[in-house]
Amino acid sequence: MASEPRATEAGRPLLLRGGRVIDPAAGHDAIADVLLADGRVSDVGTGFGLPDDAQVIDAAGLIVCPGLIDLHVHLREPGQEHKETIASGARAAAAGGFTAVCAMPNTDPPTDDPAAVGFVRAQGLRAGSARVYPTGAVSIGQKGERLTEIGEMIDAGAVAITDDGRPVPTAGLMRLALEYARTFGIPVASHCEDMTLSRGGSMNEGATSTRLGLIGIPNAAEDVCIARDLLLAELTGGRLHIQHVTTRGGVEMIRAARARGIAVTAEATPHHFTLTDDAVEPYRTNAKVNPPLRAAADRAAVIEGVRDGTLDVIATDHAPHHYDEKEQAFEDAPFGLIGLETALGLAITELVDRNIIDLPTLITRMSTQPARAFNLPGGALDRGAPADVTVFDPAWSWTVDTAQLRSKSRNTPFAGRELRGRAVYTIVDGRIIHDASAERP
Repeated sequence: MASEPRATEAGRPLLLRGGRVIDPAAGHDAIADVLLADGRVSDVGTGFGLPDDAQVIDAAGLIVCPGLIDLHVHLREPGQEHKETIASGARAAAAGGFTAVCAMPNTDPPTDDPAAVGFVRAQGLRAGSARVYPTGAVSIGQKGERLTEIGEMIDAGAVAITDDGRPVPTAGLMRLALEYARTFGIPVASHCEDMTLSRGGSMNEGATSTRLGLIGIPNAAEDVCIARDLLLAELTGGRLHIQHVTTRGGVEMIRAARARGIAVTAEATPHHFTLTDDAVEPYRTNAKVNPPLRAAADRAAVIEGVRDGTLDVIATDHAPHHYDEKEQAFEDAPFGLIGLETALGLAITELVDRNIIDLPTLITRMSTQPARAFNLPGGALDRGAPADVTVFDPAWSWTVDTAQLRSKSRNTPFAGRELRGRAVYTIVDGRIIHDASAERP
């Protein structure tokens, strides 16, 4: 287990010395120092003066980059605190190198009004760890019937609207959501699923589902909805963010839409670019996710989408569940897996070490572009930017041990897997909120 965050005196400057500083927003990639002061990036470079009272960290051999941002997490509070709380989720995020996360609204009750948005925001501030940005529901109660009071939720702190956990069921409601969101300058994040095609399914429709005797979810359940929402984004001029893309057809449609100038961003999850539906055997409920793990050709398309920027965001879809829930029969177990603490290692192991993308591209997908997609502070290390920084070791080999995870839940298919790449320091507002330096080999 990583040590507790270092105590940092209020206002005390922090110098990260001699690391490889990668800031894709500025096109910067060089050995340099980074000085943080008064909650902001004060200077980046070499040879600048050091305040007498500065705390100094030797970052030699490490990557220093803008703080990682996860646009898609489920923190379960309020209503399901036995799975996760905002505080435990924020700590898990920090352990994974994330300085900020966006909390999905499918809580109990849903985050569908300004009071609920304000609660999530306040709990995030109280946690004092990774920043927590609330999202608001598209529809009241996430029932897919009536639009929420979007403007009031934005005033309370919502950074996007989404009915994630459920799709927006009708084109008419999705059109309204895109039109209203455009007025307020925020994106609509879409969980693309046609429930008339996916209902009753518990994994990908294919040879593995047939062999296991499980009802499958076809690619078309996702593709039909992606096509619909892209057309509506083109019609309205609204900003669309497509969540957890898993299909070859979906990647192709998003690529073509972006070429036509449609305002769309899209995300890939580490589990969808790492695993195929074979991981479900033999009835492994920790590999049961929605959308499901797909066939090898779809996984390859997702990887290519990350490489060429069609899928310009890597997000975890961190979805914690209690052990007992995942111990049910496969068809009865809930969808979802945890991902905050394994995402960086999986991305480096599966994408960087395999020469699919380089480290600057990885940081673009996990920091720079997420900040741009949701208009969030951060994603850059220019002077005056928020002092949110991730320092990681891309060569650190480690084994996923569920007993050491900060999340309250343990539902990961990656238990026991050896990964490369891990956060050493996670810094928010100039304060070290995660310090794993004592564990580093």
